[in-house]
Amino acid sequence: MEKEGKKKLRFAIFGNVYQAKKSASIQKILSYLSEREADVFMEREFYDFVTKGQHLEVQVTRVFEGNDFDADFVISMGGDGTLLKSAHFVGGKGIPIMGVNMGRLGFLADVSPQEIESAIDALYRGEYDLEDHAVIQVELEGQQLQTCPRALNDIAVLKRDNASMISIRTCINGEYLVTYQADGLIVSTPTGSTAYSLSNGGPIIVPQAGIFCLTPVAPHSLNIRPIVVKDDSEITITVESRSHNFLIAIDGRSERCEEGTRLTIRKAPYGIHIVKRRGQKYFSTLREKMMWGLDQR
Repeated sequence: MEKEGKKKLRFAIFGNVYQAKKSASIQKILSYLSEREADVFMEREFYDFVTKGQHLEVQVTRVFEGNDFDADFVISMGGDGTLLKSAHFVGGKGIPIMGVNMGRLGFLADVSPQEIESAIDALYRGEYDLEDHAVIQVELEGQQLQTCPRALNDIAVLKRDNASMISIRTCINGEYLVTYQADGLIVSTPTGSTAYSLSNGGPIIVPQAGIFCLTPVAPHSLNIRPIVVKDDSEITITVESRSHNFLIAIDGRSERCEEGTRLTIRKAPYGIHIVKRRGQKYFSTLREKMMWGLDQR
């Protein structure tokens, strides 16, 4: 049996190129992986940021672009947005992602830079859990998307900046639900329930709940409320707008769509695996991030 100290692991590194103050943490992580004699593959944009922007000397096995990589683990250095980007490129590869939180909140990226060495040690020992997260996807009738059609958090249809509210005709498994008169509609996974959906009054959904949530954005009618459906449902949407177009946002990556385009949203054929430290509990993380119980009145 191979000894823990001699185990050879491959890591693909993604990072946030807008966090110049975090260069010391980046150096610490890369140095520790070097001590472990790991193979380190770094995404091109982040590599250029680290070497040219931060003037750090780093030794990597290979620099890659997009999804041109294979690894045992992905390390995402940033916040939840960086982890969403990492998940976008991991796609159906099935590679577990560990998120190092260099941002502020971090529901998904929950390993602090101070914990990174012990977290990497745990990977080598196999002492970690994998949390499976559903992915959602969209198909557009008669239009080709420029971006990836899959999302870990949510897919939203939204009015454009200078437009009035839009009409969003929505069906579930072919059965008419309602026509939302609103600024938009968010279809979120449990993962995305603590993101854009939550800020619009949607419920918090625990991972692996097996449901999607439809949350309207600034609905014209106050009796319109979020609704949850099984995640094997097929959601079809048609939008009407005075400006004759609207936006579709896939984990925040937005594109313009023509009025009348039929959207079909369903669960993707694969999920994303997030590394969790052994013994870490969802509800304690939720309490901490949401700051529940801190008001002592």
